[in-house]
Amino acid sequence: MKFTIAALSGAAFLALSAGSVQAADLACLITKNNTNPFFVKMKEGAEKAAKDAGLDFQAYAGEKDGDAAPQITAIENCVAAGAKGILITASNDSVGPALKKAREAGALVIALDTPLADADAQDMTFATDNFEAGTLIGQWAAATLGDKAKDAKIAMLDINKDNISVDVARDTGFLKGFGVEVPDLKVMGSEKDPRVIGHESSDANPEGGQKAMETLLAKDPDINVVYTINEPAAEGASQALKAAGKTALIVSVDGGCPGVKNVQAGVIGATSQQYPLLMASKGIEAIAAFAKDGSKPAASEGLSFFNTGVNLVTDKPVDGVKSIDSAKGLELCWG
Repeated sequence: MKFTIAALSGAAFLALSAGSVQAADLACLITKNNTNPFFVKMKEGAEKAAKDAGLDFQAYAGEKDGDAAPQITAIENCVAAGAKGILITASNDSVGPALKKAREAGALVIALDTPLADADAQDMTFATDNFEAGTLIGQWAAATLGDKAKDAKIAMLDINKDNISVDVARDTGFLKGFGVEVPDLKVMGSEKDPRVIGHESSDANPEGGQKAMETLLAKDPDINVVYTINEPAAEGASQALKAAGKTALIVSVDGGCPGVKNVQAGVIGATSQQYPLLMASKGIEAIAAFAKDGSKPAASEGLSFFNTGVNLVTDKPVDGVKSIDSAKGLELCWG
């Protein structure tokens, strides 16, 4: 197996090819970039699975998140090479028409992590059940507080106000798990429970998490539970709490290695760990099956996507909520 660098339409891509490409046996992976540890782990899983399945493999990564043009070019190149399947973490929905053409050309298209808005742009999505991920940390937080949960003051640190599907699922899942009534599971903020102090945008990074936490502490300095969309936002929230001389129970989602280390250090009480390696490796297995006999992957029971699993990671387990400890979480983490 050899590595080559391909320049496509002015954007840099890392292309991996297994000797001479056999059109009937080619699988492609297209990620938003090749620096985010989440996508690095995806490539690792896909590469190994392709080798094990005897598939030729090409991986493409754009230079920056949100730039769809390089992904469209990559899709077109994969179709031109006769790829039997494409795995993609789409930068945005503008890649949809190119993916529909890929399907028309006979390729199996699997969205990884997040589905596209156009159902016809993919055959299936392989992803974490983000609602379950949120539910687990909500259940853990409520059980940890016990009787005090009825008087909790909760800060919600989301990505932004755009109702991104992952954002909504984790947010509403947490609230439901905690025992808060959520009238509309398709949008954030429909709850009327006075325990929820407010929702603020964190942009899923430490700086945004710190600013969002500061804003909510100004609204109510007695906040004692903090939900965060991901672990970088949790890190920022922790910094804001520390600066204010406050403490709170922080929960999060992702399961990256830095986040699990923060569980181990007590910064985060519990996090739900997702598995990008499995998203990609299972996706490659699906492409191999499709190449062999034309079979397509089915959604997990009761869901509209193929669920690649989630585990609650905490060093303070509670009855009734299944979990693994941080030591096991570090064995399975990414980044």
